[in-house]
Amino acid sequence: MTSGAHERDELDDDSGPTAGPTDDDGLRRFATIWSRTVYPATQTSMTRLELEEYLHPLARTLGEALHAHPFSPAPGWDVGEALVAAHCTSPDALPHILGVVESYLVLYGSTPGALPVDDARSRCARLQHAIAAGFSRALRERTLAEQEALSRAALAAQTAVEEALHASETRFRAVFKEATIGIGIADMSGRLRDANGALARMFGRSEEEMRRRNINDWVHPDDAPGVWRLHRELARGERDHFRVEKPYQRPDGTVLWTNLTVSLLRDAEGEPRYQLALMEDITERRLLHLRLRYEATHDELTGLPNRTLFAERLERILTAGSGVKRFGLCYLDIDGFKAVNDSLGHAVGDQLLISVAERLQSCSPAPSHLVARIGGDEFVVLISDPEGREEVTSLARAALAALATPISVDGRELSVRASIGIVEGPSGDLGPAEVMRSADITMYRAKDAGGNRYELADPDSDARAIDRHSLTNHLPAALERDEFFLEYQPLIRMSDGRVDGAEALVRWEHPVHGRLGPDRFIPLAEHTGLIVPLGRWVLEQAVRQACDWAAGQPMRVNVNLSPRQLHHPDLVPDTIAVLEAAGVEPSSLCLEVTESALIGADEDELKPLWQLAEMGVDIALDDFGTGYSNLANLRRLPATTLKLDRSFTQGLQRHPADPVDVTFVEGIVSLAHALGLAVTVEGVETEHQAAQLRDLGCDTAQGWYYARPSSAAEFAQEWVEG
Repeated sequence: MTSGAHERDELDDDSGPTAGPTDDDGLRRFATIWSRTVYPATQTSMTRLELEEYLHPLARTLGEALHAHPFSPAPGWDVGEALVAAHCTSPDALPHILGVVESYLVLYGSTPGALPVDDARSRCARLQHAIAAGFSRALRERTLAEQEALSRAALAAQTAVEEALHASETRFRAVFKEATIGIGIADMSGRLRDANGALARMFGRSEEEMRRRNINDWVHPDDAPGVWRLHRELARGERDHFRVEKPYQRPDGTVLWTNLTVSLLRDAEGEPRYQLALMEDITERRLLHLRLRYEATHDELTGLPNRTLFAERLERILTAGSGVKRFGLCYLDIDGFKAVNDSLGHAVGDQLLISVAERLQSCSPAPSHLVARIGGDEFVVLISDPEGREEVTSLARAALAALATPISVDGRELSVRASIGIVEGPSGDLGPAEVMRSADITMYRAKDAGGNRYELADPDSDARAIDRHSLTNHLPAALERDEFFLEYQPLIRMSDGRVDGAEALVRWEHPVHGRLGPDRFIPLAEHTGLIVPLGRWVLEQAVRQACDWAAGQPMRVNVNLSPRQLHHPDLVPDTIAVLEAAGVEPSSLCLEVTESALIGADEDELKPLWQLAEMGVDIALDDFGTGYSNLANLRRLPATTLKLDRSFTQGLQRHPADPVDVTFVEGIVSLAHALGLAVTVEGVETEHQAAQLRDLGCDTAQGWYYARPSSAAEFAQEWVEG
């Protein structure tokens, strides 16, 4: 059990209630645990309570970094350096320090609900990484300072040999033998002349064995580029010292990682005589660094690279000069994964994700393929230098085929479907953000097409999706900034050609895109739910305008009602409030509801419309004839008017008119009149159409033949005042 775990068990007995300490109380508690755990492994002259006071502001720094937006692990560097400054530098100190941070920082340094647990733990891991890095850097700088002092002592001792050989040798040997860092002295041919006990222990050999070695033989496959060039320059006397991180092979097969400083010792004439090597064992710190790096860049559940590592690889591939000419990206999202979590539980969902990860890896064995999990049920496969688009699409087909076989989880056979967006092209054309945006848009295009398929990125489709996204984001502010306005189109009585009412039509004066018709934004408003406040605004404006027109002559105003508004619980009270505020009779308002919105509606869903109809509000069934409702259902609908879709008027443009359209319209009009319903036709564009519809018995009509939609002032001037 780690010291952090021992401390947790020790403290659990007397910690009292754990519900909701304040942020500073929690950090004070964290500092107390930290000091108790770390103090036995320090070389500080402070008491434990003094150490606790020293650690409290460091704990606050970590707590603030945990919640910072945007997040940065940089404060962890400062904390690591501050711990070295407090002499928390015993060999066991760093594991204790990081153990407490891992176990308690999220618990005591996180405000409940401020961060998702997974995000808090991920940030905590990166802070541990930064603390270890800052600790290592500070410790290394202090060690290098000690090394420099030792080096100067060695040089001084060698220089003073002729003056005080015995005394200097004694002092040098004392420093040499008692030093805690490894020290070796070699001649200019590389033969090791002397090695202290610390160096011998690092290599797992005796001092005598070390003196039979040649440093030129200590080549390792992981040596940093250029390290042996630096050594040759020192051996030729062209440089006096160099510092590197260097690995060595131990006799037991393990690797020793060191901070190596090599200095050149010259004789009295300035000629190179010896090489002095100072080594600090950093193996444990490097392993810790690698572990933290792995945890920070890999998904804990599946073991796949995570979004961080994927983003690094993608940016490197897309950077000019990377050597990668083309790239391919498959962005995969599991269709209906939320339903699995909701119905079967997250444990089953996790097992499903693990199986999906394994199957995707089996499809992408090539070294040039990177499979990563970048979100809950989102995976990507990144390909470096694909042979062509066909290689990327083949991989997508293989992934869909691999997922087609049901996955067995806890005795259940689960079918998996996925949608894949593919982006493929030259490496230098797009940046990482643009590639991911295109992949995301393309993946959702595949999902909208039914899922279980892949789609290829298309610039035109991307542009349309970005345009829709921009409009969607701008919608709420547009309502606040009064960017919407209404136009009115007259409804004409066919019997005498007089105006019978006006349909209110909403428009958007977009600051960038200009004037937008309802087809551009009403579906977006319906999807986002903004249609409810927008619809109320339209209703208020239209009813107020009807009130203004009433001074000239009674005028009914028609307002369209969306499906989402139809099912909103405040439809009836909102409508009543608007009518009362304007002082308008309910009969002055007609709500238009599309036929498709009422298909399959039960009595409860129709109840709000019946309530409004009983008050005197007219209900028009809009776009009639485009849906699949049974004509017999008209009896149970509270409609007073049928509005025939403009598609039925198109056949009346020809001479002679299409007999099928004539028969159909004639039948609808007869049925509507038999049920006591008025008939309005839309899209009347010619005198011939108007005459035909009048002869067929239609009651009212609207369309460009009579008038185009216009502002309230223009409408009043032509149809009310005139």
